[in-house]
Amino acid sequence: MRSVKEQNKVLLRSFVFTVLIVIVFGWIGQLVSGQRIAAFDHRITNMVRSSQSDAMTILMKGFTDLGAGFWVIITIVLFAGGLGLIGYRRELIFYLGVIGGSALLNLLLKVIFQRARPDINRIVEATGFSFPSGHSMSAFTLYGITIYFLWKHLKIGWMRVTVIAIGIVIIAMIGISRIYLGVHYPSDVLGGYLVSAAWLTMSIGLYERFLKERWLSRKFRVQREEKGGPSHI
Repeated sequence: MRSVKEQNKVLLRSFVFTVLIVIVFGWIGQLVSGQRIAAFDHRITNMVRSSQSDAMTILMKGFTDLGAGFWVIITIVLFAGGLGLIGYRRELIFYLGVIGGSALLNLLLKVIFQRARPDINRIVEATGFSFPSGHSMSAFTLYGITIYFLWKHLKIGWMRVTVIAIGIVIIAMIGISRIYLGVHYPSDVLGGYLVSAAWLTMSIGLYERFLKERWLSRKFRVQREEKGGPSHI
């Protein structure tokens, strides 16, 4: 019974955290819709692009490639294939469902806000609406859920810390690269991070609750069979 109560607390914290993130995103969305966030975007953009150089541009293009296209597909295929090979069917379904749901959510939000992309000093070309950033959402969701699974199965502390640190750097740099390359406003990137954080928090909270209920159900079934065993002899 104690385990159930603890799991309910975890689920409640996940729900509260998700609601708080959604509220912050809604506030930013209102600022974007009312075009009242230009000063913030301008200040952060100037700061990010102050170190512009040929070498930095190559580096930023490399990071932006990690947020979409070939590398994303490769990461998904390799990790999903690994889950499938070791027989983690539930984990595989959850993994693909979270990533697919995030992509659909991004498309929906872009249609709702219909914010035009920056059109000054673009280094690369991009199409579609700007808010929230698809690369930022994709990176946060993909690498976030991958880190979650690795963290669950890695038992050595320094390995966990290393995986989390690498994931944070990749996610942050993908967002910064979109600002540097001139295809997103900083508020687009921030909005993408917030939506993905809310989506991951809610999804992982529900998934952990599902796993706990399944474990308790199996434990109860085994105990009942053990108690009933002698009566059948």
